[in-house]
Amino acid sequence: MRVAPPSGSLAPAAAGAADEPPPRIYEVWKGNNIFFLQGRLIFGPDVRSLFLTIFLIVAPVSIFCAFVARNLMDDFSHHSGISIMVIAVVFTIYDLGLLLLTSGRDPGIIPPNAHPPEPESGGDAAADGQTPQFRMPRVKDVVVNGITVKIKYCDTCKLYRPPRCSHCSICNNCVERFDHHCPWVGQCIGLRNYRFFYMFVFSTTLLCLYVFGFCWVYIRRIMDSHETTVWRAMAKTPASVVLIVYTFVCVWFVGGLSVFHLYLISTNQTTYENFRYRYDRHENPYNRGLVENFREIFFSSIPPSKNNFRMLVPPEETLPARAVSGGGGGFIGGNMGKGGAGDLESGRKPSWDHDPSSVTAVGDLEAGEGAAVLKDGGGSDIGGGDDYPSESSEMFGSGHHPRRSSWGRRSGNWEISREVLAIAAGNDAGGAARKV
Repeated sequence: MRVAPPSGSLAPAAAGAADEPPPRIYEVWKGNNIFFLQGRLIFGPDVRSLFLTIFLIVAPVSIFCAFVARNLMDDFSHHSGISIMVIAVVFTIYDLGLLLLTSGRDPGIIPPNAHPPEPESGGDAAADGQTPQFRMPRVKDVVVNGITVKIKYCDTCKLYRPPRCSHCSICNNCVERFDHHCPWVGQCIGLRNYRFFYMFVFSTTLLCLYVFGFCWVYIRRIMDSHETTVWRAMAKTPASVVLIVYTFVCVWFVGGLSVFHLYLISTNQTTYENFRYRYDRHENPYNRGLVENFREIFFSSIPPSKNNFRMLVPPEETLPARAVSGGGGGFIGGNMGKGGAGDLESGRKPSWDHDPSSVTAVGDLEAGEGAAVLKDGGGSDIGGGDDYPSESSEMFGSGHHPRRSSWGRRSGNWEISREVLAIAAGNDAGGAARKV
């Protein structure tokens, strides 16, 4: 995580920052995800549980190949017994591949906004000539297939979540078509990995049934060859008994999960929607019929990721400076205006008003940060003393430091122009400049 340099040595810090290459997005990502291979693989914060899942798959298959499949190789003619072990190994590799596709890819993360959307004006105060009150509605209504659906505003990501989107508190991301966060794969299950998640669960169920079935085949072979009872045959192969018990327990878990998600797919629901909204009580706006629902999950193209985690963090875009009327070399940053600090905090683009008393000045140019604000009445208020994170730091969680005013000091080769000082003095001749 990159931290902004302290403001005590602006020129050296700026020079050093210019020499350093900008970080990549995955290096300063805001969420709790863990990246591997320089941002090519993205996992959840509980990625360690993935190793437990791999062990629970590989360990029983290894025991099966060593103590069951190897002994069955000689019991079938034409060397067809070797296919039992080959199928088990290939099916295990296929299952682990699906696990990696589920856990190591972007599940459908929506990039967070650097600033909130434009708030709506109340309008009542504006009619009285006062400053209008802005409000951010928490819920909005959208129409999906003729049915009204409510979408909520996410304070963390600063956006209105699309339909079927939810914020995962574990990964700290908004995920499209959010189903659930699976601790066994260490990742959210969403739009871009739900297909692989179901295939992984279903293939694990088949693998359990495969091992379970051939363990009984091996016990039956022992019974026939030694002409003994099933209990004595089981005593001769304790590995088969352990695998039978293990796979019997696992198949209830993964098999039940497969059946449950098969029902969700047939009705076009997510786990989150099924437990929260209960579509059996009212109409499901996303249900398009059995065939179309299955085609949407298994036979439609997976949308590309909305995040390029290997991309360099773009520099903060600033508008060109605006000259102050009257000449003399003074200028005002184009991204500053009437709202001042309040506009920056809320993420709105400040707007210019007809009131000439609202003027902004630029501060800390060498640090590449924003501006000092001159307010009418009560003297001049420069900088505001608040922390205004840059767009890249607010979006990706990088460190930042408070803005410091350049009022009354020299910063390199720059100082506040006389025209700006004259305008500030004209707004309130009796006001005294104060530092924040």
